[in-house]
Amino acid sequence: MTQYSAVNGLRAGSAVEGYVDLRVGGRTQQEIGEVPPSYLCGGCRYLVVAGDWCEIYPLGGHLAAELRRQHHTISADTVGRRLRELGYSLQSNLKTKEGRSAPERDEQFRYINGQVKRFVRREQPVVSVDTKKKERVGAFKNAGQTWRPAGKPHEVNIYDYPSLGVGPAIPYGAYDVARNEGFVNVGVSHDTAEFAVESIRRWWRLFGRRHYRDASELLICADGGGSNGNRNRAWKYFLQQLADDQGLSITVCHYPPGTSKWNKIEHRMFSFISLHRKGEPLVSYQTIINLISTTTTRTGLRVRAKLDPRVYESGLMISDADMQRLKLRPHRFHPEWNYTIASG
Repeated sequence: MTQYSAVNGLRAGSAVEGYVDLRVGGRTQQEIGEVPPSYLCGGCRYLVVAGDWCEIYPLGGHLAAELRRQHHTISADTVGRRLRELGYSLQSNLKTKEGRSAPERDEQFRYINGQVKRFVRREQPVVSVDTKKKERVGAFKNAGQTWRPAGKPHEVNIYDYPSLGVGPAIPYGAYDVARNEGFVNVGVSHDTAEFAVESIRRWWRLFGRRHYRDASELLICADGGGSNGNRNRAWKYFLQQLADDQGLSITVCHYPPGTSKWNKIEHRMFSFISLHRKGEPLVSYQTIINLISTTTTRTGLRVRAKLDPRVYESGLMISDADMQRLKLRPHRFHPEWNYTIASG
């Protein structure tokens, strides 16, 4: 139904779904003189004046003023009371729409689960990887509260200008699914594919090869976008270098678009790191390293963190010739999401 056909129905005295009569106490047009009745429609987004001619006004949050301009004697309090009587209230947006699911999303989840079980059963390493939100290092406010002596809160900058800080901190994590252990590589420049692969290399050198001495394969579970995205050429290019350097066959399974919250690193490691540092200003890189490294859980999570001072170049282009030299074997099931890169 269009707004004009709805107003015609209102003028005829019919009830129209989505339109709210603002006349207080149900007074008729005759009782309030020549002032035409006014209605709200579209969830209080428009004011409709249903006189001899239909007039529709978009609202900018000043409903009472607009009504007075239309010769109604009414205050903002009366408008609010009337709206509450009609079941309206001030509400924020509610995030409920996830968008359209990727085709065969559930099948990809089952495929990833099957790959994880197969690798764990053969005692081959499985890591869940992702980049955490970039942080500003300096005396900036960090949401949350901490126990402090009464009247002695952390004092931080009034303004959040980047120039007042030390620089950015880019945490890239690798979570060992089988051992409930994690490693976070804290970068200082850009979140690039080279940085992502270097973070995995650091995890392997510090932990992986020590715990999986006989490993010949590595399974990486990653999101479908960002520095480790399935369409990122540089991600695959640098993974080939890692496979060659360490003599590993690397299998990658990407989560479908819009499903990053199901990535194990999100709810098994990053969420607890966020809780652990609530209310603590990230005044230095060492503070970030300490807060991450002291994160634990009742289930025995252990996390290590190291600073990566290297500057990574953004916008690196990988040629078609470079891609053709990759020893990449797509899987039969969703080859754009699942593939193996051989070493050597």
